[in-house]
Amino acid sequence: MSQKPPPKQFIKTPIKGTNATILVSSAKGGVGKSTLAINLAFALQNLGMRVGILDADVYGPSLPKILNLKEKPQSQDNKNIIPLEKYGVQCMSMGFLIDEQTPMMWRGPMVISAIKTMTQKVLWKERDLIIVDMPPGTGDTQLTFVQEVKINGAIIVSTPQDLALLDVKRGIQMYEKTGVKILGLIDNMSFFKADDGKEYKIFGEGGVKKTAREFNKEFLGHLPLNQDLRISADKGIPLTYSQPNHEVSLLFKNIAEKVKRSLNIS
Repeated sequence: MSQKPPPKQFIKTPIKGTNATILVSSAKGGVGKSTLAINLAFALQNLGMRVGILDADVYGPSLPKILNLKEKPQSQDNKNIIPLEKYGVQCMSMGFLIDEQTPMMWRGPMVISAIKTMTQKVLWKERDLIIVDMPPGTGDTQLTFVQEVKINGAIIVSTPQDLALLDVKRGIQMYEKTGVKILGLIDNMSFFKADDGKEYKIFGEGGVKKTAREFNKEFLGHLPLNQDLRISADKGIPLTYSQPNHEVSLLFKNIAEKVKRSLNIS
């Protein structure tokens, strides 16, 4: 009887110029992940970390808009790319290389090639941490990262309603099956706080924390549906950078402290 061939072993390499890489992910779209990832990056910078942001959403890059970056990255050798920098954070996105309104009609191999370029050909410099803003789903981008890049952990983001959590649970199981440590779950758009101080649970309540318990993962915290957070993203000035003592920025700070502690980065 012929034996089955051994499973393919992938060689995972760190992103050059960095000490750690974490994924901010949700298999569900529309949960505010990009705004969260970028504000978390600046919350970590406020804690003294040297941070980079890699926008891995090839089809719908958000980083250029949220940081109001319109420059094109430069290359000194026509092989490697120098990341842009904004407010002390180094940044890379496919959105820097294409026109804002150009649709990315790429098949899987082209997406994989773009991801490899952004993980292997970007000259990150002396970063303690790279935060990767992942696209929705569990497809080519996710598999390229988990198979080829040394990942120190993933943060799972969801809104609390059941429809979002169906996809999020698939994402959790994908990371577990591929050996990526899940640092914890964040309940985003958890509530809306009205002018009278009353909190309205627009998308339901408790679903993310319940999912964290179900999969034995840490619950990192709640973040509200907040107008100041939305306005800051539209203006290209992250709230955690422009208003670090804002009530929402302080929630990000609490999450950032938990992430930093779990990564054991001094």
